[in-house]
Amino acid sequence: MLVHLEGMDEKNREDPQEFLELVGSAGAEIVAFMTISRYQPSPRFLIGAGKVEELGDLVKVNEGDLVIFNHTLTPSQERNLERELQCRVIDRTGLILDIFAQRARTHEGKLQVELAQLDHLSTRLVRGWTHLERQKGGIGLRGPGETQLETDRRLLRVRIKQISKRLEKVRSQRDQARRSRQRAEIPVVSVVGYTNAGKSTLFNHLTESTVYAADQLFATLDPTLRRIDLAEIGPVIVADTVGFIRHLPHKLVEAFRATLEESAQADLLLHVIDAADDDRISHVEQVHLVLEEIGAMALPILEVYNKIDLLDNVEPQIQRDEQGVPVRVWLSARDGLGLDLLAQAVAERLGEDVIQEWLLLEHAEARLRAQFYAAGAVLGERIADDGRQQLEVRLPRSDFNRLVKREGWQMDNFLTQHTLQ
Repeated sequence: MLVHLEGMDEKNREDPQEFLELVGSAGAEIVAFMTISRYQPSPRFLIGAGKVEELGDLVKVNEGDLVIFNHTLTPSQERNLERELQCRVIDRTGLILDIFAQRARTHEGKLQVELAQLDHLSTRLVRGWTHLERQKGGIGLRGPGETQLETDRRLLRVRIKQISKRLEKVRSQRDQARRSRQRAEIPVVSVVGYTNAGKSTLFNHLTESTVYAADQLFATLDPTLRRIDLAEIGPVIVADTVGFIRHLPHKLVEAFRATLEESAQADLLLHVIDAADDDRISHVEQVHLVLEEIGAMALPILEVYNKIDLLDNVEPQIQRDEQGVPVRVWLSARDGLGLDLLAQAVAERLGEDVIQEWLLLEHAEARLRAQFYAAGAVLGERIADDGRQQLEVRLPRSDFNRLVKREGWQMDNFLTQHTLQ
């Protein structure tokens, strides 16, 4: 049984179509969809008492065993509804957590989901099992002791602490791997976007991988990193990440912080947008909110408008800003249309900080010439009339700075004195 409220304010409004897709992704069999017009939520049930009775009748007629609300319920509202409806009740957050629990494959993913679930559950424990109350012996010490509710809370706290410790270890391992990539000067491109925008399909085409991709919400949960080679740039790490969604539960953002940091530490974000979705503007705003929450909004972003195969008269293309920098690529990941344009745009964006110059090297700088060759940065060489070498080099500014610094030069001074006019 599904319940959706119309008339909520803009901040709390949800999309009924997205709700149906979420429920379908969770694998539930829908027997009824109830839409209720309500502008002010009821503190006791969220919906009015009359609608609760109506919903109770629907549950009995359809023999429903689960009612899902497309909104966030407080613990007391959830308990009150379960008492009245005589069946399980979960809210939007519980539904998303269940989908994540189904999709988690890696050890890290399972830990992250369990942490989010336990955080959610900790506020929803109800008093019960009083027949299991512990008693202490001795005069004056007989009494209820520790109730089962208190025991459950204590066990939850212990388990949350254990998982948090393990995830802290995972985070330090990710940091170490990230530092290794930074030392190797390998740029990282992170694929982000609203759930079901086609991120994994695009990732598979770019990296020739077989990451699970399906037309459902949250098909990808565990992050995947692959190395590819781009012309004129060299090796690049591409990271596929979990999709974002409207009102993504804060507990999930916290639990998946180690994973989402892959996006926050990237050199370039590929923001994949479903070009055929009528709500794409709203979805873009939601993605920006999550990026802001994880501190990634300041990073360079290249928008990728996917699924142009579902649009009429739209060809693969690169759109540029006033300075000629690529800001948007239109393509179809499913049909492989426009992927060459995306590779070109990514290379241009990553290559914004690339130096390509003809350098005039002194005879005493033969070692630097050898280092340019070892870095694979030499595009051409010729000998000047006075016997000095003239090299055409192309490499990232950071690599260039590192090489000339070894010879005791500062990059700006070196370029001023060695660049051919």
